[in-house]
Amino acid sequence: MKKDYPIYRSGIGQDSHRFLSKDSTKSCILAGLSFEDAPGLDADSDGDVVFHSICNAITSITHAPILSSYARDLCHNRGITDSKVYLEKAFESLKNQEIQHIAITIEAQRPRMQKKIEPMRQKIAQVLKLDISQVGITVTSGDGLTDFGCGDGIQAFCILTTIEE
Repeated sequence: MKKDYPIYRSGIGQDSHRFLSKDSTKSCILAGLSFEDAPGLDADSDGDVVFHSICNAITSITHAPILSSYARDLCHNRGITDSKVYLEKAFESLKNQEIQHIAITIEAQRPRMQKKIEPMRQKIAQVLKLDISQVGITVTSGDGLTDFGCGDGIQAFCILTTIEE
């Protein structure tokens, strides 16, 4: 049945990981970029909570279990830990949905992200084939009110809006 009106969908995604010890050699990766002023995140993958939150937002629209099955298989069976691969797979699952906008909030005491917000937006736009104007990122320190605000890890939330093509 053909619809005479657009169908919009909104997905919400969240992800969080604790930091590894300071002597870990794993890099802290957010939106595909490396941050040197924080230890890596405790995860089987690179722990990119930004890319993971976007994957989870897409999953809430498509119902495709990207992180719970596809990414787990890639990590454990094939040794692929780059979250960009998972995000690309999630993007493929959208099929007849076109992303209109992505809004991301990151809560962390560290690393300092302000100077890398534009490069993070650019990276997300590049991976998802979007215009940078379709990607918004805001960061908050959490003011010590949660584990993330106390510097124990990083949490990211994503709201993603699509329109059916």
